[in-house]
Amino acid sequence: MSDALLKVERLNAGYGEMAVLRDITLEIQRGEIVALVGSNGAGKTTLLRALSRVIPSTGRITFAGRVLDGLTPDQVFGLRLVQVPEGRQLFDQMSVEENLLMGSYRRADRARIAADLERVYRLFPTLKERHRQLAGSLSGGEQQMCAIARGLMGAPELLMVDEMSLGLAPVIVDLLLDTLAEIRREGVTVLLVEQDIFSAFHVADRGYVLETGRIVRVGSASELAEDPEVRRAYLGI
Repeated sequence: MSDALLKVERLNAGYGEMAVLRDITLEIQRGEIVALVGSNGAGKTTLLRALSRVIPSTGRITFAGRVLDGLTPDQVFGLRLVQVPEGRQLFDQMSVEENLLMGSYRRADRARIAADLERVYRLFPTLKERHRQLAGSLSGGEQQMCAIARGLMGAPELLMVDEMSLGLAPVIVDLLLDTLAEIRREGVTVLLVEQDIFSAFHVADRGYVLETGRIVRVGSASELAEDPEVRRAYLGI
């Protein structure tokens, strides 16, 4: 593939002396939803932290034509590479709307911020109903909606969503998957990081399978969903 929005080449990362990721190579094209799946401890969140420059890495990360070496997490966010973290990490004692506006803290385009706020309220009507409510008092599904909406307020080119389905009822997961598809139709590229391959491959165009810090399978979502090794490892069939 050429002219990728995100290109990762031979990336290695970890924590101190502990290596977690080994020679990770992947690409994401504009307009795609790409799933990164793997079991707990495979290194999925570590990869997102490396892409966001929260932890150091070796290798090469190129986003929208710019090499990310030496950039801070804040600078990467300013380039519109935005992560929705595992566990939502909302500001519990702030209102829903205050949390959403925190997602736009690096922006100065007030008219566009206001338009984007209305856009996320359209995507998540429940948040508009609860815009004055403390984020910490929301249900788990509503908090996940708020976390995704806050990410969208950063005007991302690439939205990286970490373990979106964790702890949520299937009906809420289905709603969020539909919303990701709508976000993609509006021009945002998505990297969805999941343990739940049913959820990930339901909405994704392509996927990568990560095991013990290495990419072991690459293909279309439908191919990976039918791969006997993937089904055996993740579905027990």
